[in-house]
Amino acid sequence: MTNHKGVLAWIDEITKLCEPNNVKWLDGSEKENQDLLEMMVKNGTAILLNQEKRPGCYLFRSDPSDVARVENRTFIASNKKSDAGPNNNWIDPLELKKTMNSLYQGSMRGRTMYVIPFSMGPIGSKLSKIGINVTDSPYVAVNMRIMTRIGQKVLDALGDNGEFVPCLHSVGYPLEKGQIDPTWPCAPIEQKYISHFPDERLIWSYGSGYGGNALLGKKCFALRIASAMARDEGWLAEHMLILKITNPEGKVKYMTGAFPSACGKTNLAMLTPTIPGWKVETVGDDIAWMKFGKDGRLYAINPEAGFFGVAPGTSYQTNYNAMKAIEYNTIFTNVALTDDGDVWWEGIGYDAPNHLIDWQGKDWYKGVSMTPAAHPNARFTVRADQCPVIASDWEAENGVPISAILIGGRRPTTVPLIHESFSWPHGIFMGSIMGSEITAATISDNIGKVRRDSFAMLPFIGYHVGDYLKHWLDIESMTKPEKLPKIYYVNWFRKDEFNHFLWPGYGENSRILKWIFERCDNQVHGVKTPIGYIPDPSDLDLSNLNISETAIKELLNVDKAEWMKECASIEAYYERFEDKLPKAIKDEFDSLMNRLKA
Repeated sequence: MTNHKGVLAWIDEITKLCEPNNVKWLDGSEKENQDLLEMMVKNGTAILLNQEKRPGCYLFRSDPSDVARVENRTFIASNKKSDAGPNNNWIDPLELKKTMNSLYQGSMRGRTMYVIPFSMGPIGSKLSKIGINVTDSPYVAVNMRIMTRIGQKVLDALGDNGEFVPCLHSVGYPLEKGQIDPTWPCAPIEQKYISHFPDERLIWSYGSGYGGNALLGKKCFALRIASAMARDEGWLAEHMLILKITNPEGKVKYMTGAFPSACGKTNLAMLTPTIPGWKVETVGDDIAWMKFGKDGRLYAINPEAGFFGVAPGTSYQTNYNAMKAIEYNTIFTNVALTDDGDVWWEGIGYDAPNHLIDWQGKDWYKGVSMTPAAHPNARFTVRADQCPVIASDWEAENGVPISAILIGGRRPTTVPLIHESFSWPHGIFMGSIMGSEITAATISDNIGKVRRDSFAMLPFIGYHVGDYLKHWLDIESMTKPEKLPKIYYVNWFRKDEFNHFLWPGYGENSRILKWIFERCDNQVHGVKTPIGYIPDPSDLDLSNLNISETAIKELLNVDKAEWMKECASIEAYYERFEDKLPKAIKDEFDSLMNRLKA
C-alpha cells in the first residue's frame, strides 16, 4: 500500500462519492490477474479461448453502442476556452465537474472499485510519469495491467509525496440489490464523458468501457494530459511510433514516426526489412515521449507497456510480428469466434470458415451474412515484450536517442515518396500540414479532399493546436541545431493514373529508411526541390525490386502546379488557427509559395 497522503485522501473522496461495495488495490500479480479473468469468464463477460490454439487468450464483446473512441463526447476543460482551441470540445471545468459529480454519485454501487497505481514509462525513470487509476471495470483492470506497469512497485516509486495524475473511470451502471448485471455495462451515449482538466492534471471518464475512453493511461494521459505537461516542462508527448534500425556494419539509429490512422504505423514499427543485412526492431508502436538528454539530444521512451492494436487487416502477410505476438496471453475485443474456440477477423489472411459467432454474439454464415464478422475497430491487447522484434533496450531508463522524425499520410497524388525538411522550422511546417485524402471508406461529403491532422495529434492535443506548433518551434532554442533530429515526410500511398500504388510498401519501406539513415550521416546526396530534399534515384537501394524507372520518377516528382493547389488547401486549413498560427509557420508557408513561383 502507500503512506502518500494525497493518494489516500483522493481514494477516500472517490469512495464516498461513487459508493462501491468493495475497494481493491491491485498489486499487478499473475494470481490477481487470473482471478479477475476467471471471475469474468464465470459471469459471462469473458470467453476463454481454445488453450491449445490460443494459450492464455480471452475474448470480450462490448455493447454495440460502445465500440470506439467517442470524439464528440471527449472534452478539454481548460480554465480558458481559448486554451482548448478549434480541435477540442470545451466545457467550463466548474460546469463539467458539477455535471459529472452528479453522475458519479453512487455510480459504483454493487461493484468493486479497483485502485490501479500505474507508471507511464519504466518504473523509476526520470522520463516516466505516475497515475492512480480508479475504475469499476475488471475489463479495464486486466487491460491496464498489459498496457502499463502497475502495482506496489509504482507506489514505492511514488513515495510519500510524489506527483501523480488522478484518473477516475466508471462504466456508469450502478447495480441495485438483485439487479442482473449486463455482460458489458455502459451508459447511454449522451451520458458518456471522457474529460480532461489539463490545468489540474486530472482525468475523469464516465459511461464507456471501451479502449481509449476507459484505458486512461493511453490517449487521455499519454497524449492529452502529457502534451500539456510537455509544453510546461520543455519536452514532447507525441502520437508516434519508435523504431530501432541497424545497418549491416552494426551501426544503430532510432527514429520516431507520426501517421494518422490507417497509414501503417504499427506495420512500420514492426517492419521486416527486405534489404539484406538491415534490421528493424520495435521500441513503441503508438506513443513517444521525448525529452532532452545531458548531451542536448532528444531521447524517447515508449510510455506504454503493451500494444492495443486494430485486429482487422492484421495478418501474417501484413504484420507477421504482430501476429506472432498475439498467439498467446492476449485479450481480444469484438473479433469473431470460430467453432473450435479460435479468433477470426476480416483481413486475417485466410478465408472465413462457413460458420462463426460474430462480434455481437450472433451466428454468422459465410456467403450469407451481410455484416462483418468482426467489428472494424476490433482490438487486441498484448504486452510489448511478446513482440518477436521488440528491441532489447525498449525500456532503457534514459530513453533512446532520436536521429530522425518521420511524418506522413495517405496521399495518392502531389506528395512524393520521401522528402526532407530544409530546417527545423520547415520540418514543423511540414508536420503542421500532413494528413490523408478522404476516401469512400469514410462516410463524408468531402471525398478527394485532404483531412489535415497536424503531427497526427489533432484529436489528442490537450490545448490549442497553434500553441502546440509554437511549442514544437520553441524546442529548437533548447539545444544546438545539429543535435536535433532531421524531419522527413514519407508517402507510401502515391498512385498512378490507373489507381494502382506506385510503391510496394510494407517491408520495402526499409529502402526508404536506409536512405534516411544514410542522410543522417550525410552519406548520400539530397536533391533540392521547392518542398524539400528528395533522393537522387541512384542513392535509393532498389536492388531486386521490380519497379520501373517511370514509377520511380513519378514517385519523386514534385509538380509545382499541384503544389500551388495544395497551398490553397493549406491556407484554408490555417484559417482555423485564427490569431494563434505561429509567425514562423506563416513565414515557412510564404517561403514555399515563393519557391513554387520561382
